[in-house]
Amino acid sequence: MVVLNRIYTKTGDDGTTALGTGERRPKYDLRIEAYGTVDETNAAIGVVRLHTGEMPELDAMLGRIQNDLFDLGADLAVPEREGKAERLRVVASQVERLERDIDTLNDKLAPLTSFVLPGGTPAAAHLHVARTICRRAERVIVELAAQPSETVSAAGIQYMNRLSDFLFVASRAVNGNGVGDVLWVPGQNR
Repeated sequence: MVVLNRIYTKTGDDGTTALGTGERRPKYDLRIEAYGTVDETNAAIGVVRLHTGEMPELDAMLGRIQNDLFDLGADLAVPEREGKAERLRVVASQVERLERDIDTLNDKLAPLTSFVLPGGTPAAAHLHVARTICRRAERVIVELAAQPSETVSAAGIQYMNRLSDFLFVASRAVNGNGVGDVLWVPGQNR
């Protein structure tokens, strides 16, 4: 259980922050950027959920995702180190559950005949914003994983890749299962 009695510590006043290992890094460090952007994705999903109260199945999926994103943040905040006890990590079963949720939503969707523009319902528009933030988080995590001195769990990368797919499918689901999608018309304004 996490207990937060004091919110400000002043330890970051020097421009550094602590990882879960206690190691201090600059606030612009790529690892900090990675879990910060995961947190931003989570916050965007929180905004989506303001519009999904009448959709209990989807809202429950989004609630599970928010919890998973905290798991991923914890995973990223504690780099894997040889000989150290493992901390909380995103695992394959979380990725598999997300895939099942994608399939559940996708089974009801109208066929896609064009690229979809962000929009339609407020929930769909916010899901698209969350999707784009998720894609940015994925890019930062992949860049972090490419650093020779850094490790990132494969399941964490897979989770973010699937999450952007989930958010796209969910945006279509809240747009009347795709009927209310705003479709791209190539060259429409020439």
